[in-house]
Formats: sequence, C-alpha cells, structure tokens
Amino acid sequence: MRFIVILGLSVILFSCKKQEYELIIRDATVYDGSGSDGVKTDVAINADTIAQIGNLSQALGKTEIDANGLTLAPGFIDTHSHHGRGLTENPLADAVVSQGVTTIIVGQDGGSHFPLQKYFQSLEEKAVAVNVGSYSGHNTLRDRILRNNYKRKSTQAEIDSMKLLLEADMRAGALGLSTGLEYDPGIYSSKEEVLQLASVLPQYNGRYISHLRSEDRYFWDALQEIITIGRTVKVPVQISHFKLAMRGLWGKADSALLLLDRARNEGIEITADLYPYTYWSSTIRVLFPDRNFNDKKEAAFILKEVTSAEGIIFSNYQPNPEYNGKSLAEAAKMEKRTNEDMLIELIRRLDECDKKGEECDGSIVATSMEENDVKKLMQWTHTNICSDGASTGRHPRGFGTFARILSRYVREEKTLKMQDAIFKMTGLAADQIGIKKRGRIKAGNYADLVLFDAEKVKDNATIENPQALSTGILHVWVNGKEVWSQGKTTGTRSGKVIYRNLK
Repeated sequence: MRFIVILGLSVILFSCKKQEYELIIRDATVYDGSGSDGVKTDVAINADTIAQIGNLSQALGKTEIDANGLTLAPGFIDTHSHHGRGLTENPLADAVVSQGVTTIIVGQDGGSHFPLQKYFQSLEEKAVAVNVGSYSGHNTLRDRILRNNYKRKSTQAEIDSMKLLLEADMRAGALGLSTGLEYDPGIYSSKEEVLQLASVLPQYNGRYISHLRSEDRYFWDALQEIITIGRTVKVPVQISHFKLAMRGLWGKADSALLLLDRARNEGIEITADLYPYTYWSSTIRVLFPDRNFNDKKEAAFILKEVTSAEGIIFSNYQPNPEYNGKSLAEAAKMEKRTNEDMLIELIRRLDECDKKGEECDGSIVATSMEENDVKKLMQWTHTNICSDGASTGRHPRGFGTFARILSRYVREEKTLKMQDAIFKMTGLAADQIGIKKRGRIKAGNYADLVLFDAEKVKDNATIENPQALSTGILHVWVNGKEVWSQGKTTGTRSGKVIYRNLK
C-alpha cells in the first residue's frame, strides 16, 4: 500500500511495504553469547548472515519460526574435537549438530591432517554440515621428520625442518600449533623443541594449544611448561581438556587455578577447555608415561592412584575384541590373572600386534577425575567447553557434551547459570581460538544458531550406549542454512573452513 501527500507543489510518496527477510525466528529467548541474560526478541537472517535483531512484528520472512519462548543461542563451538575423523563417511555430522554444535576445531593433541592446505581444499570442494578449523599437530610434524627413529630428542636440524612444515601449515590457515605431549612421538620431545616450534607462531598471529606433558604424576611441571611457553613466546596458550587425573591431585583445583591466575596477572594469556565427565578416553599406553610397560610396581601404582581395574573399560581392544565393553577387572578374572599382570599383558599383546605391522588399537575409557574438581575447573572464568569427542568410540562425550552442560550442570545442579554456560560454549570459545564473526548473535555475524528447549534438553549417551543422540535440540543453522530439524539432519552441508584470523 502507498500513500501520496501533496504539500504545495511537492508530492511525497510513502511506501508501507514491509521489510522482508529469508528467515525470521520470532519470540525466542535469545542468549547472545556475550554472557548477558536472555532477552525475548526476534532474529532475522539473510543468506549466511544475521540481518536484524529486535521487534520484527512489522517484517516478513519467507520462512518464519515461532519459537514461543524457546532458547536461541549462537551455535556451539567445539574448541577441541576429534569429530573430523568421521566427516568423510558422514558429512552430515549428526553426532555434532544434534548437540547444537556448528563449528569444530580439529588437529588436536598433536595430530593433524598433512598438509593442511590439501585438507582445507578438500573441505572447500566437498562441504560438510559444520564449520571446520584446524591446528597444525606437533606429533604429525615430528613423525614426518623423525619417522620410526623417534624415541629420542630431535637434533637442531630436525627441529628446523619441523619449523618449515609448521610454517607451511600456518600459511595455509592453521589456527596455531597443537601438542600431545603424553603421546608418541611427542612424549620424547624436549621442552626446547616445543618452545622453538612455538616461536614460529607470533609472526602468523598463531596460538598454542596443548594436551599437557602430564595430567597426573608430573602435572605441576607440565603446567609450568605451558606457562613458560606463553611467557617466552608471547602467544595465547590453551590447556586442552583441563583435568586433575590422579588421586593425589584431587581437591587441588583451587591451587591449579591460583597458579593460572598468577600467570594471567603477569600478562600471560593462558586459558583452558574442559569436557563435563570424570572419565577420559585414550590409548591404554598413556597410563605409562615412562613407557615402562613391564614394571609391575608401576602397574600397581596406576591401578591404585591413577585409575582402577574396575574403572578401565575397553573401548576398542583389537587383539581381543571380546573384551570391548568389559573392565580390566573382568578381563583379569576371565583369564585368572591379577589386575596388574593383566594390564601388562594387554600392552604386550598390542606390542606383538605392532610387530606384525598391524598397529592394533588399544583404546580405553578410564575414570581418573573427581566431580568437584571438574566443577571448579569448569567455573573458572577462562575455561570454555569442549567435547574432546569423536563420532565413534565408547566415551559418551562425542554425542553428549553440550547437552550435558545444559541439562546436568545448568538445569539440574546449577553449577553454571544459563548465560554463563552459553558464553563458555560460544562467545568465549570463539575468543579463545581467535574466531571472528561467530559465537555471538549480532547483526553482521554469520548465522550459526541453535534453538532448544531449556526444560527438556538432555544428553542420552552413556558408556553402554555412547552414540545415543541428545534430545531437546530442535533446530540448528550453519551459515544461515538449517542442518538439524526436529531430531534429524536435513541433508544440508553448509559448513565453511575456518581459517586463522590474520589481523
């Protein structure tokens, strides 16, 4: 409808045509990812961008969703993810989007695709449902240079060769350098080697993220190592899947956080990510940091102080697949061995498998943390949420992490307020890995969004049923396109490659 007003000899034409958008989400309780309280309002999207926020009652959407007070948040950002492994077989990423995750950061624990330029190109050519960014992995670089001769310190020439490979990954758009210093071959690296590689990062505006050299016996020294890197190299440093994974460390979360706060007061930009479980998943060999696999005293120490025979569950033990889902205690009973002897025997069988060139998997889930420590580390101002999860395996974090935060730690136990939990999964996560224009609901930002029912959202994955989908996540958009709707993927693959911000 148009109105004409005649003023003297002038004619003014007014148009009452309503503003149109591709999508309007109406009457949502919007948590914008900044840590602010939720506000009931409307959000409009055009193409891949958030176009407008506010009262849009006079606007029209080609598609409209009446949220009726449901919670709308920025898409969750998984800052430490292993879901990239399954994207080739399952580009719709149901394990991820079913939790409201719209961005995953891979290349973790020192392991990344090589070279990253080729990996990023493959994602550009064949898109997946989520955004993907990657670090360059120290273990990957070390393996390329030292090959099978890795059980030693690197020479300066070898370090220089690794630096060249890292520089190539950084030019390709890597977010920074990741280390997995409890794993082969990185466990044999000197602190000087890691420090020299980290020194490459400042010129590329890169970051350093680390699975610490120890999460149990040598934890305090490992913490000092990452602090030293932040102090010396002057780049942001992040602790991966922050935990106190030994009985002797339980109850010392306050001491760890005090150390980190002192470092931050010194000007070191140190942060952390964390998943909300008291058990981890890895290779069984990681239990022996000194690689003394035949030491019965060490095996006894592990089963008393680090975990327990009942707390070790086989996830994928290839030499004896019948043990999968059983505990070490159950396997020992079946073979009429002591728990200590069984632990040693299990690794011997893996070694035999490796000698045949088969490289058998020996992954486990093991309980090592205390719940109160998990909560305290989670509540630290500079801890964001991650899954450390994959689309396979026995740990439920791959399918349940983000819904578990919202259900258990927000709604049930009130460990976090809703606005703080969402901040840790969105805005803070984006800040701590250097992502721009994501993680906050703001006009001009990319339209990565999740609409969920705060009263019903729930993680359903367990050790017994680790691939059970979460419920209560109703709609998920990645770059303005809906990838999850009412309990299933839509078939849309609108994810983009997340390249390092150069500014």
